[in-house]
Formats: sequence, structure tokens, C-alpha cells
Amino acid sequence: MSAARVPAPRPDARSFGLLSLTVATTLALHATHLPLWLSPPLALLLALRWLGFRRGRRFPALLRYALVLMLPLGVIATYGTLFGRLPGAALAVGLLVLKLTETETRRDVHIAVAFAAFTLMSALLFGQSLLQTLLVCAALGPALATLLALQPSAGATRAILKTAALRLAAALPVTLLAFVLIPRLATPLWGAPGMQQARTGISASMSPGAIGQLLVDDSPAFRVGFDGPIPPRAQRYFRAVVLWHFDGRTWTSGSAARHLPLEPLQALGSTQRYTISMETTRQTLLPALDMPLQAPTATRFTAARTLLADRPVDHGLRYTVSSATAYRLQPRLGAHERALGLQLPGDDDPRARALALRWRTRYGDNPVAIIDAALRRFHDDGYRYTLTPPPLGRQQVDDFLFDTRAGFCEHYASAFVFLMRAAGIPARVVAGYQGGYANRAANYLLVRQADAHAWAEVWLRGRGWVRVDPTAAVRPDRISLGAIAAAQGAGARWYQAAWLVGLRDRIDVLNRLWDQSVVGFNALRQRGLLTRFGVDPQRWQSVALALGGALAVALAFGLALALREPAGERDALGRAFDRLQRRLTRRDHPRLSGEAPAHYLTRVAADLPAEQAAALRALSTQFVRLRYASTQPAPRLAVRDWIRRAQELKP
Repeated sequence: MSAARVPAPRPDARSFGLLSLTVATTLALHATHLPLWLSPPLALLLALRWLGFRRGRRFPALLRYALVLMLPLGVIATYGTLFGRLPGAALAVGLLVLKLTETETRRDVHIAVAFAAFTLMSALLFGQSLLQTLLVCAALGPALATLLALQPSAGATRAILKTAALRLAAALPVTLLAFVLIPRLATPLWGAPGMQQARTGISASMSPGAIGQLLVDDSPAFRVGFDGPIPPRAQRYFRAVVLWHFDGRTWTSGSAARHLPLEPLQALGSTQRYTISMETTRQTLLPALDMPLQAPTATRFTAARTLLADRPVDHGLRYTVSSATAYRLQPRLGAHERALGLQLPGDDDPRARALALRWRTRYGDNPVAIIDAALRRFHDDGYRYTLTPPPLGRQQVDDFLFDTRAGFCEHYASAFVFLMRAAGIPARVVAGYQGGYANRAANYLLVRQADAHAWAEVWLRGRGWVRVDPTAAVRPDRISLGAIAAAQGAGARWYQAAWLVGLRDRIDVLNRLWDQSVVGFNALRQRGLLTRFGVDPQRWQSVALALGGALAVALAFGLALALREPAGERDALGRAFDRLQRRLTRRDHPRLSGEAPAHYLTRVAADLPAEQAAALRALSTQFVRLRYASTQPAPRLAVRDWIRRAQELKP
């Protein structure tokens, strides 16, 4: 005869409530990148499950099976796959919420907490800012509190939350040791591709008619610290890529330009020395202020004096450059370069070609007059700057110049270079960043993805390549205020409020320190740090020895702290009694002069309701036992129990 099966212990409502809070926090941290059809139903399901558990109801099994089947189908329908950051996060968060529908035992709670911790950490794949990291760390608090609440001697909820916070704080030293000593990946997990959206930023090609709406990305692109004063905004042109070839739709560098020699540069004035701290781009393009004079280590020049990194920037990168802002670039143009600077595709855009020919006929061999004519057209003939341009047809330059007359910097740079080439003036498109925000709190320049910009360079006899920004002819405030202000117009004034500017400055200083010290702590910097202490990150034995030794020291220190009896704790019972006495005094129960503790508590208990009176009498009895029943110090656990019960008493 088999023994009767003992049912698994069921979690109480408080444990399940803390678990629900853990899952809700995880869902909130992932909500910004989950599809819209997923987040609200998951939040509703979570709320319904929490209410159902409190009322003792089980979730219908058939409905749970149906939801488990529908979730991956919905993810595949949205992303086309279950793999990658976005579909993986959607699937993990959905399964986490569904896990609550079958959570009926304490074992289920343990599993759900472990799954929640994993899903919580995956939120760092979408952002590693200081705020994001702090939010993830704070979200671990409810998870740890859930585990504490399952313990038989858990105590009050407030005490549980306090204990969880203290234990998270106690984990910081070990976390720091692991951060410094564990070998870092050459390519971090967040360097994996996953998100492709039309946002402001630079790329190695430019297709003005391919994007119907350009989203302004306010995230940092790089920060620049100058050895001297920050140059005025009109001089803050950071070149990243030069685009020579146009096929009628897209501008690219072109294969023919790869074999050109480095263009000679003559600096005409003082130079600027500065250090750029790049964010992750997963590209090799490196912006530099106008004309860099030398290529930093692990980078190289293109023929047009833009910088390329030896490998994609998969994590933070710092490089120092000196640049000339007044210069003469390639004063003599070879036949090959001239042909590249005049290249146009087939017979596309006949109206633009005819307009350029009329200018050529009117102004003859006077390129400056032709350039002025083009800029006057953009300024006077109803062109407007917008990040939501109307779509362009096959003849995209003609459509833009003569029909839509609306676009952003890519449209104007593309059309201007096309007109110049059609008029016989060598020209090319340059993409990079322009402007940036001067942080007054730390004297550096913050350049955001929204500052990405495109302009033109034309070749003039005796002057070489000269920068011309046709967007400035349409919206000068794009250059003086930036893309965000130009796009939002008067609506951006709130963004410039003095108190908000100061707050943003200070927050960005913190983010800069965080990026440099934590996010930018790559394998190279780790090797440089550890080798100073005789640890070779390339040898696992060396790292294991260092990590084991550091952990042993940390554990020994923690054990010593735990075993040490602090001076302040020797009379913790007395101090707890004093606190209880002060609380009773504030409720009109003062202690009489010379009155013994036991007599005092018993007297007050007579004035309290029955339940509180019983608790206070029990405290009095236990206090006498702990204080006077033995010549040895009272057991620490018993003292803590008395303190906890005294704190929970509500007289």
C-alpha cells in the first residue's frame, strides 16, 4: 500500500504578490521595445492572475495552453523569427507572465524568480546607460524579497524589503571584483545586430528618396573634449564619409575612389586638438572635426581625409586628433578626380540638368556665381525643411527640385551636388555631424545622433575643396540650433529652459563618467589595468588565482564583520526598549520616575485593547527574561526577535 501523497506547500498571498511585483517590474523595463499588441495584454493577464490567486482560484489549464501556443506564433508573425534581441525579449517576457498562470507551489515561485532574474538582465541588451542599469539593479529587490518571503521566519513585509535592499548592497563588493577580474568579451552581447530603424545618424550610403519619415534619435553619438575652447557652432562640422558616386537613387563612396591618393592638405591657421569618445556604432566610420592632420592609432585615412577604424566600433572608443578648421585641400585636381566629381547617372533628371545648363550659360566660367544661384533658389523659391518629406519618384532630383520642394539635409545636399556637377563644377556629398551641445557643467561637446548632417564640397580653382551647406540656405537654424530645434520649431523652447538645461548637463556628466569607466571598460583597458598587478587576462589560471584570492579576502572580511559584536549592538535590547518607551510616551503613556521596565509595560498594557495588551505583556515578560535571567549576554537571535516584535507593535 503506497503512502498518501503530501501536497506541495502553497505560497501565501504575500509571496505571490511580491512575485507579481517582480514580473510587473520586468515587464515595465521591457515595455519600450515590446510590440504594442503584447504589452497591454500581458499587463492585464498579470493583474487578473494576481487577483485570482488572492481569491484562491486556479487559472484554466486549457486557456493557458492556448496562450502558450499563441505567443510564439504572434512573435513570428511580428518579427519573422524567434531569434534575435527583439523577438527573444518578447518571447521571454511573455513566457514569464504565463509562468504565473501555473504557479501554485513554492517550487514554482523559485523557478519564476530565477526566470524573472534572467529576463530582467536581458533588458541590458537594449541599453547600458546609468539610469537603465540602476533600474535593473533596483528591480532585483522585489525578486530577492520574494525569496525571503518564502522563509518561515520572514517577518513583516517592510522588514523583508529592508533585508533585500541590504543584501543587494552587500553583493556590491563581489560584483565589483567580478567586473574587474572576469575576462571581457571582445564583442559585447549588446553588439549583436537586431534593430534596424530609420533614424538620424550616419551610414556609408545616402538615399534621400528612400525614407518617408526620419525619426529624431536623441541618443549620444560621441562626446568631444577640446584642449582649448569649444569652437563656435558654425565651425563644428565633423566629417565622417565622402560620397562620390550617384546611381540616380543612392550616393556611395564608389569603388573608383578607393584607389585615389591621399588628398594634400595645407593648414592656414591654428589647429584644434581634441579627444572623441565614441558610442557603439558597429561601423568603421570615425567622425573628425573638418580636416584631421593625422590618423590616430588603429585608424587610417581615406583619400578624402576621413577616418576609418581598423575594426567596427563594437564598444566605446576614444581617440585624440588634431584638426585644421582653416585649410586648403587639394588645390590641384587630377583628371581622374575631376571625372569622379562630375559623374552623373545616364539621362536621369532632365529638368535639373536643363536648369544647371541655363546657369552655366548665364554665368559662364564663374563657379561662385553658379553656387550662389543654387543657394538663392533654395532660399527664395519656397523650399522648406522637414523630417517627414513627401515621397519621391524615379526622377528623385527633379521631383524634389520642381515638385515637392521639401526635405532634410540629405535632399538638399544631393540636389545641390547634382546641380553643380550638371553645371560642370566638381562636387561631392559629405556626411557626418554638425553642431553638438556644449555642456556647461564639464566643458565638453555632446554630439547626438540627431546632429547627423550632410553637406557638399565643391572644387574651386586655387581654393581646392570648399564646404557648401545648402541646408543652411533653407533653414539657418538647422545650423545654429540643431536638427531637433529645426524640426520642432517653437515647440522646442521648453527644451531650452534654464533649469532643464542645467539638469541635463549634470545628468550627461554622470552618463559620460559611466560610459568611460563602466561601459567603456573593454578588454584592452582591462588588460592594461590587470597587468599592473601581475595578472594576465589571457591566462585563465592567472585570472582564476586572482579571482579566488580576492573572493577569499572578501569572504573573510564579511565573515569577520558577521562574527564581530559591534559595540553598539551590546545593548541593542536597551536601545530598542528606549525606542518603544518614546513611542508609548508620544501616545500619552509616559514612564514614571523610578518605574521598572516590566511594571511600566504592564501598566501601559492595561490601557490598550486586548490584542495589543497581550503583545505588550509578552514583550515585558521576554524583556525581563533576556535582561535578567542569565549572567551571560542574551542570544542575538532572541534580541532581534524582541526588537522586531516591538517594532511591529502599534499601540
